[in-house]
Order: sequence, then C-alpha cells, then structure tokens
Amino acid sequence: MNTKKHKLFNSSDLEKRFGVMTFGLFIKAFREADNLSQTQFANKLNISRANLCDLEKGRKIASPLRAARIAKKIGVAPELLVKLTLQDSLRQAKLQMIVDVRAA
Repeated sequence: MNTKKHKLFNSSDLEKRFGVMTFGLFIKAFREADNLSQTQFANKLNISRANLCDLEKGRKIASPLRAARIAKKIGVAPELLVKLTLQDSLRQAKLQMIVDVRAA
C-alpha cells in the first residue's frame, strides 16, 4: 500500500509544472482527452477546423460570448472559458492584470 500523500495542486503550481493555461491549451487538452480529431471537435462546436486550429494555437482569441457558447457545448462552466479568454486578451496586450470571473 502506498502511504504517500498526494499533494494538492493550485493553479500556480500547475503553471510552474505545465506552463500558463490559455483558452487554446484548455480546448486542445479537452479535445485530446476525448480522443477527438480537430475536424470532429470543430464539428461538435459548429466551427471550421481551421478556426479551431487558430484558437488552439492562440492565433485567434475567442470573444467572451464565443467562449461561453463553447463552454456550454462541451459541458464546462462558462466562467472558466470566459476567464481564460479574457486573460489571454490581457496577456496579448502585455497588461499585468489577473482576471476573476464569477457568475452573476
């Protein structure tokens, strides 16, 4: 029996280990966890494969509304994807700010 206690990770621990979480990295990881190709996942989201590729690679940043719609389609909290896309926008603008999003 393994008696080691598992360390609980917070977001800063995860960022140190895996890098900054972005909207694109999140949806790519989500897609890969479901073993879906970009084409299959794009169809599920009702967007083009090229658009999905641009979002995953961070060449395009989703609007908050689009992020919320994608969240609904994949069954995750909209606040999470809206937060990630807003944070991506701030990072792109080189603004040293942190986003906190809560449902009203």
